[in-house]
Amino acid sequence: MKKLLLAAAAAALLTCTWQAPASAEYLKEHRGGTMRLLARSAAGTLDPHINYTLQYWQIFQPLYDGLVAFRKAEGKDGFKIVADLAEDMPTVSNDGKTFTFKLRKGIKFSNGQDVTVKDVVASYQRIFKVSGPTSGTFYAGIVGADKCLADTKSCTLEGGVTADEATGTITINITKPDAEFIDKLAMPHAVILPAGTPTEDAGSNPIPGTGAYTISAYDPNKGMTLVRNPHFKQWSEEAQPDGYPDVVQYDFGLTEEAAVTAIQKGEAEWMFDQPPTDRLVELGTKYMDQVHISPLTAWWYAPLNTRLAPFDNEKARQAVAYAVDRNTLVNLFGGKVLATPVCQVLPPDFPGHEDYCPFTKNPGAKWSAPDLDKAKQLVEESGTKGQKVTVIVEDTAVSRSIGVYLQSVLTSIGYVADVKPISSNIQFTYIQNTNNKVQMSVSQWYQDYPAASNFLNILFSCASFREGSDASINISGFCDKDIDAKMQKALELGVTDQDAANKLWAEIDKAVTDKAPAVPLFTPKHVDFVSKRLGNFKFNAQFYWIVTQSWVQ
Repeated sequence: MKKLLLAAAAAALLTCTWQAPASAEYLKEHRGGTMRLLARSAAGTLDPHINYTLQYWQIFQPLYDGLVAFRKAEGKDGFKIVADLAEDMPTVSNDGKTFTFKLRKGIKFSNGQDVTVKDVVASYQRIFKVSGPTSGTFYAGIVGADKCLADTKSCTLEGGVTADEATGTITINITKPDAEFIDKLAMPHAVILPAGTPTEDAGSNPIPGTGAYTISAYDPNKGMTLVRNPHFKQWSEEAQPDGYPDVVQYDFGLTEEAAVTAIQKGEAEWMFDQPPTDRLVELGTKYMDQVHISPLTAWWYAPLNTRLAPFDNEKARQAVAYAVDRNTLVNLFGGKVLATPVCQVLPPDFPGHEDYCPFTKNPGAKWSAPDLDKAKQLVEESGTKGQKVTVIVEDTAVSRSIGVYLQSVLTSIGYVADVKPISSNIQFTYIQNTNNKVQMSVSQWYQDYPAASNFLNILFSCASFREGSDASINISGFCDKDIDAKMQKALELGVTDQDAANKLWAEIDKAVTDKAPAVPLFTPKHVDFVSKRLGNFKFNAQFYWIVTQSWVQ
């Protein structure tokens, strides 16, 4: 009965995801006020060159700018890249290996300091000096990056990023053509910071930015306050529009249940965490006009540490993939309208995706049912039966329930399992660091930009793994030289023939899936529950709700 109720609630919610646009005059009248956001916890460091979480990438949008940016627009229009701190899109020369930008004049950081070409050069050097999580993948193609990766502290990117102060131009040279390079420059990891910014993780200390807002106060145990940047003057509505609220107060600590209740009472405008499943019926019937459901190019997955027992054994990893019941996980998330079972890395309707499901009762294109007999057989063959496994999850309602379920699955196929929830503020970095010896965890991945490499190369390439680092996004520690070589070939092929490249990415997707460095769980839809006071809700396919483009009554 509960499954039917959840499905009915979700179906009801889907009927109320559209809101008529307000006129410019009407929006102008609603400038001002305080918008209150809620999350169960903070999301780690405030450093935009290091943080790799959706929660803070969403918040970074009105705080920081790169030379280029994803357009602040609704839906798939948000995938379009536009000029930001640069006056225009770059001039590309040297057979696609040289990008020349001209910096806009008159832009200041929130501390009043002028933005200069020196800040741009220093910011790109800083990506390597702080060992940013994508320095070895996104930006490794910049000339001089190899030396920076070998010796981060002395990074100069000599010949790679140069500036002409007299003309205000910046030139970036890459070693070979890269069809995705402009996408990478639009990421938060490439935003421009003051040249004097310390070259270590900023942690809880806000770094001055160029956006419409700035962080005036931050306590990772309590909350974050965003106020208007006093030095901001809008230069591009597409790249960095002025915002509507005067203050954005982001409070941490309430449970998902308490957050839903606070929004219902008008005490807050929005919650980052997904509403708990036991509240969906209520939201789908009494608060339909306050709920927005949006499709995502994302997946929930369970990384398996390929460098620690028992999952350094391929058969042990495959056993877990066979044993997991994706339908159960979908129901834990809220039902079939809110999630879909997945068997592979690339999401449906994504470049390079071809239906593939080897670890199921009836292997083929789609998932059918778990195969516990096959799973138990593989555990026996692997010689890992009876070993202890701890599953590390976020301390949220949905993640905890998924962790408890996975614990039961591991136990049923022969392991001694337990689950350990830890704060979302540290869980993502904790599971990346090999020093913490995490055997299995639950995580999520949302596309940085719409390309197959952004899942496969980022999550499973050798370059994405770093021993002892909080910024080792290859959580599984997976490194297969043959698959890595195919990834590089696909990246090169994408410059001249993207269709052929996507065919090769489909082969890579199958090869990675077969090795089972992670267990695919489901593809989610995003639920945004907002207060009656909030207007002009806009969901951007790239960075989700555009926070400061909504107003509060």
